[in-house]
Amino acid sequence: MAAAKKSVAQEAGNGARPIANLKFTKEQELSALREMLLIRRFEEKAGQLYGMGAIGGFCHLYIGQEAVVVGVQMALKDGDQIITGYRDHGHMLACGMDAKGVMAELTGRRGGYSKGKGGSMHMFSKEKNFYGGHGIVGAQVSLGTGLAFANRYRGNDNVSVAYFGDGAANQGQVYESFNMAELWKLPVIYVIENNRYAMGTSVSRSSAQQDFSKRGVSFNIPGEQVDGMDVRAVKAAADAAVQWCREGKGPYILEMQTYRYRGHSMSDPAKYRTREEVEKVRHDQDPIEQVRNRLLELKVSEQELKAIDAEVREIVNASADFAQTDPEPDASELYTDVYR
Repeated sequence: MAAAKKSVAQEAGNGARPIANLKFTKEQELSALREMLLIRRFEEKAGQLYGMGAIGGFCHLYIGQEAVVVGVQMALKDGDQIITGYRDHGHMLACGMDAKGVMAELTGRRGGYSKGKGGSMHMFSKEKNFYGGHGIVGAQVSLGTGLAFANRYRGNDNVSVAYFGDGAANQGQVYESFNMAELWKLPVIYVIENNRYAMGTSVSRSSAQQDFSKRGVSFNIPGEQVDGMDVRAVKAAADAAVQWCREGKGPYILEMQTYRYRGHSMSDPAKYRTREEVEKVRHDQDPIEQVRNRLLELKVSEQELKAIDAEVREIVNASADFAQTDPEPDASELYTDVYR
């Protein structure tokens, strides 16, 4: 029998949760597939529009990391809050924000979530409890901690989820937030999306402690390393972290061992790694292909899977059409939403 392929997390020497915790029903697998496909197809289209010049400025794609946000979202309830950095399109879609509004913001149109004035890196939706999209590295960690403080102050059982990368994990404000969160037992989950590269610098060259789940040890914050390429593993770990927070035990750290297929941003040629490295992860551990293969084993037909992909492509194509035809903001909008 051939040896089982190692996951990103296992290659890093990490353990795995018992397989009993990773079981999904067929309905869960189908839901995860659709959500991850939506993110993947949306990001592919955004990359195309950027190449055509329809999207300006910076554009950071989430391709390869879809299982992280989809798995975590499956563990949350209405009222829980999400906040992240500038690689944010996938997080918006996972929490239910409309693809048209997200894409229109990328192209700077008035129908965008920030009225066309924020672009790729700055979008919000109070309705969906999505608090950005932040361009300053690590800024979302302290803000996410503040959301958790508000939840505790109000006496509700909502949880704040603050996503940030392995590069942002070295920011000083992250540790100030850790200290405050543990001191006051705030209900916040810190999700570190370790995609191996802080911009173009590998983790081995940028981080003295490469086990990011241990970053909260000096503050007594528990942490866990998770196979971020397997949506089931992400969901199982997120379930445990959410329960920890809702029980009033304080913050929790989840290090998601994941991988981005594209460069840091659309302007990054990613010459710091080999094409073979990227293709190996794609071939062995792609999060969408894992779900697809499991669904085939569950006797879901190729035709059904193609129908899901076709539905998602229709949504994405409609969002791209809207984002290229919706009017740009009026010049007067330059003077609105400005604080003196």
